[in-house]
Amino acid sequence: MGVVRRPVAAVAAAALAAAGLAVAAAWAPGGPADGRGGSGGTGTGAAPAVAEPAARPAAPELAGTDLDGRRVDLAGLRGQVVVVNVWGSWCAPCRAEADDLERVSRQTRADGVLFLGINTRDRDREAARSFVRAHGLDFPSLHDPDGALLLRFPPSVLNPQTVPSTLVVDRKGRVAAAIGGSVTEEQLRPLVARVAGEAP
Repeated sequence: MGVVRRPVAAVAAAALAAAGLAVAAAWAPGGPADGRGGSGGTGTGAAPAVAEPAARPAAPELAGTDLDGRRVDLAGLRGQVVVVNVWGSWCAPCRAEADDLERVSRQTRADGVLFLGINTRDRDREAARSFVRAHGLDFPSLHDPDGALLLRFPPSVLNPQTVPSTLVVDRKGRVAAAIGGSVTEEQLRPLVARVAGEAP
């Protein structure tokens, strides 16, 4: 029998596709960088991890108004570690994690860590503001009722259907860690500490 030879182009395409799947698995909810499953449920993925600097994708442009109408721009926070949390007032897992997020925010502020929320699917800002007051959240949240800001992220980094989600953005504006689903203080604190401890 003769040797079956696959066209070089087909082999190259298969290799690129496999590489793309490997990258997606490292970032997608339920993958190695994720400790919880999608839509706030408990997943079976490994513990959240911090990506190596060379593998970190740049965070997209995120700018708009917060729940009180003030201008907020992620690019203006460059040089700080920024924890970006996607939430909605309608989301039960968001309520479950909110107090943990606020604790980590207060505990890490002196280390140059800032928190930024993205409030999604809340048409009524007052519902979102009531959520903020109920949990004593002391960080701003961009109002993104249509999810337009979420769509700026590659799906392999942030699934717009997974609420809540949390990202840790390093001082150079790159996504260092991504968690799809609710997060606890115990999960988030070591990720933030590791990124905050990196050389500027």
